[in-house]
Amino acid sequence: QVQLVESGGGLVQAGGSLRLSCAASGRIFVVNTMGWFRQAPGNQRELVATVTRSGGTNYAVSVKGRFTISRDTAKNTVYLQMNSLKPDDTAVYYCNAELVESGWSGRSTTHWGQGTQVTVSS
Repeated sequence: QVQLVESGGGLVQAGGSLRLSCAASGRIFVVNTMGWFRQAPGNQRELVATVTRSGGTNYAVSVKGRFTISRDTAKNTVYLQMNSLKPDDTAVYYCNAELVESGWSGRSTTHWGQGTQVTVSS
C-alpha cells in the first residue's frame, strides 16, 4: 500500500509562513503528479497547487505569488511553502499523489493523505 504522510500544519498569525511536507512511501514505481488540496468548513475541496513529473506547476489563483510548491524526487516528497498567509487560507490541507505502483502494469492510482490543519488567525 502507498501511504502519504503530511506534516507542517499549525496555527499562525496572518502574514506568517508555514511549510507543509508530504512524503509518499510504499509500493511506488514512479510518481506522476503530487499536489495539495484544501477544504475549509462549508467549502468544497479545492486544488491549491500541483507539480508534475516533468516539473511543471499549477497554482490556484488565490495562492499564486504567495505559495510555492516543490518536490524532491529522490524522497518522493512534495513541499508547499506558504507565505503571506491569510485567514482565508485556513483549511485542512490534503496531500495528493498520482503515481504508478508497478512498472509492469503501468496503471496509475491516486492517493490521499489524512490532512493537516492550517489555521491562520487575524
